[in-house]
Amino acid sequence: MAGLRPHARILFWPTLALLAISAATGYFYGSLPEPWQNIALLAAAAALVLLLWLLPLMSWLNNRYTITTRRIIFRHGFFVRTRQELLHSRGYDVTLRQNWLQSLAHSGDVLISAGLEHPLVLKDVPNATLVQQVLHDLMESSRTLMGLRRLEQSALADETAHWGSR
Repeated sequence: MAGLRPHARILFWPTLALLAISAATGYFYGSLPEPWQNIALLAAAAALVLLLWLLPLMSWLNNRYTITTRRIIFRHGFFVRTRQELLHSRGYDVTLRQNWLQSLAHSGDVLISAGLEHPLVLKDVPNATLVQQVLHDLMESSRTLMGLRRLEQSALADETAHWGSR
């Protein structure tokens, strides 16, 4: 089982905003002429930290992809949680899409098309090439296992029919 999230690189700008807000608040706090202005500065800083850092962090934490030997599980959403599952035995197409920044970071978008209207997308996953290869291998091994099960069931049915006719 492998648990994946989008690349943590997307938290760069929110973290930079947190540092800038903290620095500006520390610089200006106490130097404003009225006490209420210092309180307003803290309230504005807290609102900006919530909006620019905490919400993106919570959004990143709530996007998870789990790959098991039987299925892929997509979990996402902040206020409304969504869970989607895709069985390897059903078969699907796996496409890797990378822009230049993702290519530098060895990440990418893995698109999984299972005949649905829109493909399921593992957005900006680390080691995207490895994820694509693993998904191909899991789908192939699942198909092989299903073929073996069908052969066993067919042989069992033949044997039952053979012994039942006597």
